[in-house]
Order: sequence, then C-alpha cells, then structure tokens
Amino acid sequence: MKKIIALLLVLVMALGLAACGEGSDSKTGATKMTMGTGGPSGTYYAYGGVLGKYMTDETGIAVNAVSTDGSKANIVGIDYGDYQLATVQSDVMAYAWEGSRSFEDEGKIQSFRVIGGLYAEAVQLVTMDANIKSIADLRGKNVSIGAPGSGVYFNAVDVLNAAGLTVEDINAQYQSFGDSADALKDGKIDAAFIVAGAPTPAITELATSANAYLVPIDGEVADNLMASCPFYTVYEIPAGTYKGQDAAVKTVTVKATLIVDADATEDDVYKLTAAIFDNIDGITKEHAKGAELTLQNATDGMTAPFHAGAAKYFKEKGIEVETN
Repeated sequence: MKKIIALLLVLVMALGLAACGEGSDSKTGATKMTMGTGGPSGTYYAYGGVLGKYMTDETGIAVNAVSTDGSKANIVGIDYGDYQLATVQSDVMAYAWEGSRSFEDEGKIQSFRVIGGLYAEAVQLVTMDANIKSIADLRGKNVSIGAPGSGVYFNAVDVLNAAGLTVEDINAQYQSFGDSADALKDGKIDAAFIVAGAPTPAITELATSANAYLVPIDGEVADNLMASCPFYTVYEIPAGTYKGQDAAVKTVTVKATLIVDADATEDDVYKLTAAIFDNIDGITKEHAKGAELTLQNATDGMTAPFHAGAAKYFKEKGIEVETN
C-alpha cells in the first residue's frame, strides 16, 4: 500500500510540473519554456516566433512563443509561472519593478530578470484624417489609446500630456492594434496610438489598403516628454517603411526587451542569450528587427537587473551589466 501511495505522489508531482509552463518533455527530457509575446497583429508575436525557433534549435530548450495581451500580461504571467520568457516594453518593465503606474494595484513585481534589449518600439500615431497633423489636432477626436493600464495606454497619456492635453480632451477608445486598424478603415475612430517595432503588421496592412499616414511626435512635444520620462528617446521611422510614406517620420521610442523568470538556471539563460546574439545574421534574414540586435543595444538603458546567465554571456563580450 505504501508503494502505491508513493507512486501516486510521484505521478501527482509529474502532472504538476507538466501543468506549469516550464518543465521537461516526457519523450526527450528537454527543458520546455513558454514565451509570452503580444497580439497577432503586432511585432512581438512574429518576432517572438523567430527568436523562439533559434533558441530551440541552438539550445535544445523547447521554447514555445504564444500570443498574449502584451507587456503587463507577460510580466504577471511570469510572476504566476505561466511563462518563463517574455517580450516587454522597457517602460512597463520599469513600472513593474517599481510598483508604479500600471502596477500600482499589484505592487512591485520582481520575479523576472533581463536577458537583453531587442529593438526600438516606436510610438506611432496613425490616422486617415488629413486634418490631423500634430498631437494638438487630436483634441475632441476619437482616438484609440490601447487597453487601460497597458504600455500603449501610458505611452499615449505621456505624449498627450507633453502636448498639453489629457485623456479627457479626446474621446478615448481602448482597442488592440488590429481592432484599431479596422476601426480606422471603418471610420469609427480618427487616430490610433500603436507602440511597436516599425514596420508593424497592423499599420502595414492599413497603409496597403487605405490612405493612412503617421503623425510626427517631435519638437517641443518630444522635448517635454523626454524631460519628464527619461526612458523615451528620439527615433526616426525611415521613408518607405509603409506604403505611401515618402519621408522619414520623427517620433519617440521605448525599447522591446526580452525578460526571463528569475528562477531559470544560469546555464539555461546563458545558452538562450548566446542563441540570440550569436545568430544575429540568421535572425535578421527571417525578421527585419534582427538588424537592431547589437550588444550595445542589448545592455544600454535597462531599468531592471540582468539574469546571471545573460550577465555571464555579456561579460565574455567585454560588457559588465548589473545583476540582482
């Protein structure tokens, strides 16, 4: 009887591990990790799939990239044990670490560590209304600003505030990238904030089928924004990024960042980091954002500590980063 009970306990423990995102494949014994990305119309999802493929192929760790609600959901998901890897905005990562803004209710979440910065996430204001030429022109308009409490929401609020506006000065709509593009085409909204690596699939599709264009975020608005929120930097979306975009568009950006469960082993995270930064050329061939993968970009401006495994990799490349 004791042997039967012991066997049942072992089976229960095995099922518990299988229920979590991280575990091992019953056939191969390989470690499995689930990677939170973003919605299917954004850059996170497509790019996360490419990174997941390289991490799996190069390390033997089975990385499964899944569609999610984005940065905040990914950080909470790591904290709950649903995900072990995730792509997040650098500003949202800072809010989680500090327990501020979108994480005021939850408080500080520090169960993750940084692997590295990936690429610039441009704050893109897209419209089909020829009368909207600046942020000030949004007053009284129907504007999509992302889900309440999301990274996009706070980016939109920051930009509006830098232009002397508040959410009350617009008719705010809370929509995903894909829903925003559909609403613009249908004339239900006048403009939408989309924060993602350019080109963003939702905007590409919109620009291909309709007369859409980007509104610049520059000059005094950009200056005010960076003075109050130092994690923003200036950025130019090159001409030709979208159909009909004949000139570069000035805007601001945060940084897409890859994070990992703080409890992941140093050896696993070292291998995952190497799988990305030793294969930049191959990744770039599969996704344009790979061109922004550099050791400098990976390690500059992080607002949370690095995982020891990532720190080991960067130290071998001559770069010291903070760990905790």
